[in-house]
Amino acid sequence: MKTGLFCNYDNHHQDYHRAIFEQVALVKEAESLGFEEAWVSEHHFSESNLSPSMLLLMAHLAGLTTDIQLGTAAVLLPFHNPIRVAEDIATLDHLCNGRLLFGVAKGGPFPQQNKHFATAMGESRARMLEAMALIQKLLYETDVSFNGQFYQCDRLTIYPKPLQRQIPVYVATGGDDGIEFAAKHSFALMGGPPFSLERLKNTLAKYRALNSSGSEKLVLARFFYVGKTYDEAVNEALPFIRKFSQKMKANSAEVMQKSSNGHKPFDRTNICFDEDYLIENSIIGDVVTCRDKIKRFQDELNLGTLALKPSALTLQKNLESLQRYNQEVRNYVQTTVASSR
Repeated sequence: MKTGLFCNYDNHHQDYHRAIFEQVALVKEAESLGFEEAWVSEHHFSESNLSPSMLLLMAHLAGLTTDIQLGTAAVLLPFHNPIRVAEDIATLDHLCNGRLLFGVAKGGPFPQQNKHFATAMGESRARMLEAMALIQKLLYETDVSFNGQFYQCDRLTIYPKPLQRQIPVYVATGGDDGIEFAAKHSFALMGGPPFSLERLKNTLAKYRALNSSGSEKLVLARFFYVGKTYDEAVNEALPFIRKFSQKMKANSAEVMQKSSNGHKPFDRTNICFDEDYLIENSIIGDVVTCRDKIKRFQDELNLGTLALKPSALTLQKNLESLQRYNQEVRNYVQTTVASSR
């Protein structure tokens, strides 16, 4: 199992410049600790998460790092022209010197994104899948012609082509059509911090029924804080968890109110934003608690990468937490998992 850093560019202190460069400091620390991956999220119109221009941020990180792989978590394809995404991804792969990982998603539940990018929520998944099909052709083929429901091109070749022979692809999805698409192409899967273990197990079971290869590369993002004691860890993470819970509940209520296609309510077997649920399903606690939680996720899901989202409000506390993870959790978990196989 690889260890990754999940990067939301959190604006905890209402200081845009500070937020951006504190995230950079966390990525550089993760690389110095030997973390294998850093995953950058895409958010729009959010004062809390300053990563609307994800690929620009990743190009900046590419110039400041040398070894850590850099992943998109994820490009919200319905809000972008796939031809431009293909050009940007191929260019970024060169800037990363072949360290790029390409994660994609449909976006949501953030109704403002769909509204201002003029994309119906009911179309988001179909747009994501069609865009990805076109991007894959553009990245590796020449004279591409494509006539889809949403996107078209005629005898188009983009330049440059990627540095990697095949950029690894990850799909954040729980829908049957998304799982089928990922399995068909042997793309890996991604799971967000609020996704329940039951949901993830069901998703992987559906994938493995279609394709036995690829599911072992699952990237699981989880809120994270390892403290000296359990109470210390919860106290440090709770302000962030509480704010996230409130924001997501408000967004979800708006989605439910505006939904015209019978959007299912969020529940604890699927995805939930209650504070106690988030703490229980995160890697938050003392060293032993965090070890046990990680081992359970690994045993149940056979993780490829655990992407840790530091959840304290101060840079120093998050740096200490990453260091404690590296010293007291990481090697124990990897040794235990290896010996159980």
